Amino acid sequence: MPTRVRSHTKINLGLAIGPVRPDGFHPITTVYQTLALHDWVTVEARAAGDTNISLTSTHPQVPTDAGNTAWRMVERCLRALDVCAQVDIHIDKQLPLQGGLGAGSANAVAALIGLEQELGRRVSPPDRLRLAAEIGSDVPLFLLGGAVVGVGRGEEVYPLPDIPALACVLALPAIGVSTPQAYRDWDRLALDQLSLTGGSPSVTITELSRSIAAAFGEPHSSGVFSEAVNAREDRAEDPLLALVRTGIENDFEQVVFPQHPFLGEIKRILAGVPSTEDAAVYAGLSGSGSALFGLYRTSAAAQAALVRLEWHGVTGLVTSTLPRSDYWRTMMVADAD
Repeated sequence: MPTRVRSHTKINLGLAIGPVRPDGFHPITTVYQTLALHDWVTVEARAAGDTNISLTSTHPQVPTDAGNTAWRMVERCLRALDVCAQVDIHIDKQLPLQGGLGAGSANAVAALIGLEQELGRRVSPPDRLRLAAEIGSDVPLFLLGGAVVGVGRGEEVYPLPDIPALACVLALPAIGVSTPQAYRDWDRLALDQLSLTGGSPSVTITELSRSIAAAFGEPHSSGVFSEAVNAREDRAEDPLLALVRTGIENDFEQVVFPQHPFLGEIKRILAGVPSTEDAAVYAGLSGSGSALFGLYRTSAAAQAALVRLEWHGVTGLVTSTLPRSDYWRTMMVADAD
């Protein structure tokens, strides 16, 4: 029987960008959070004399060759296991193809999980993370799920204590944002700010790392996060609220919003009126966009935010954040959705 796997999306709770490295990449620090919203990835595999991979999708713009992250993950996984197989992958696409939600990256991990289930073989955890990082910077987070801190290019990931599930509204505007261009714009902004004030244009990576540590636990003395960041037992405040109180930001907003002012307006729509029960706990751009999100204490507040979006002609979806335990518990459990 084919294996059917939920392929969840993610948002970024804050994102700090460092200066470009010699390899051309920018170091970042971010907190990823998985959401209940998902695609379905179905994998069927059987041993064969030679490897052959086929991929289909319900969405006509999804690549059906080696340009697809799920295809590349399956190909590399088979190589790592030293196995030849006939593998058929089908992606029931329910998430946006782009927008900073990591949908394609999640498809790759779902394909890996499905392939392992089909073959009855497992790639070792270190090799899983290595393969995921080779596919893309935000692929490894989906091997953890829940709240995850990402450093390096975002591919070096560590699990954080789970944030209680919250209602989430995703705004999906019909605007395209180029991530490479956003990074170029950030570099120009950083240079301009440096020449004017001698300082960084936003919160530094170190400061965001300290905010994460204060909200969730303690980092190593070296400043590098441990394999598991332990929660403080005496913390009375929800970790998300603690993180929000530090003033977390997404650095991309400083360059994306001036280029696309309507995205900044959407953030204000999601945030709602301050000091009301409908106000968001936190709202922001996910990755480099163009998707934005708002987190709410109640489903009624989320529905009110969705109505505000629709009144402004913006497509929105209501979902919820997905803690790590639920992420893995429900990954391969079929239901009617």
